[in-house]
Amino acid sequence: MPELAEVEFYRRLWRAGAGSRIDSVEVHACARVFRDSDPVVLQHIRGGSLAEGQAHGKQLMFPIDGVGWLGVHLGMTGELRIDPPGIDADKHDHLVLRQREQSLVFRDPRMFGRIRFVLGTKPPDWWTGLPPEILSPGFTKARLKAFLARRRTTPLKALLLEQSQFPGIGNWMADEILWRGRWHPCLTSPQLGELGAIALWKRTREVAQDALRVIAPDWGEAPDHWLFNHRWKAGGFCPRPECGAPLQRADLRGRTSCWCPQCQDLASK
Repeated sequence: MPELAEVEFYRRLWRAGAGSRIDSVEVHACARVFRDSDPVVLQHIRGGSLAEGQAHGKQLMFPIDGVGWLGVHLGMTGELRIDPPGIDADKHDHLVLRQREQSLVFRDPRMFGRIRFVLGTKPPDWWTGLPPEILSPGFTKARLKAFLARRRTTPLKALLLEQSQFPGIGNWMADEILWRGRWHPCLTSPQLGELGAIALWKRTREVAQDALRVIAPDWGEAPDHWLFNHRWKAGGFCPRPECGAPLQRADLRGRTSCWCPQCQDLASK
């Protein structure tokens, strides 16, 4: 599932089409990705030019100069792609913007993502109403503490996946944050405490910065001292040199969590 850094990678990828005229628009009109927008309205994009997009959490928004606003939510399996101008779209390519030099493609096999398009000169409410980004001034310690106080019985792993508070944080980033902070995924905010809440704020921003620095520019590989490269493996070991304990995995509220039972011991909190 695309997370903050992967979404930024796709935003940069579509920069190749910025400033170029959109000659035609192809859609799979019955695809579920258009559940919030009339795909017929997308034909208004034709003749406009795509401006450089913005990323916010797991969402993207591309102004179409003089026309409106194209929103993209990648969902679970969505991705953006650049194809040669004349190549045929396949059954999972639900939106194709044809330009002279290339085709801008949105692909989503499972269709949990969505495409929105709004005519007008002002950004739509569904964009301007998004919560503060992790690295923005609006993502404050006070905001995080207030959120934790309202969700005292919810495990930290589940809280980190709440897009209303942690936009762009997905499964691997949540596991990375918890591992770096030495917090068990099932830890709750009262067990975390006030100092722990501040540490969680810092670790969340740290992982977001690292992900954007390493992955976003060119889908770069995470270094081996992150949990990232070890959490996917069957088995696998904690990458801390002083630890090396076998990693554990379990389903937590429908999402697989990975942690080190030695570094992230719940009983010790």
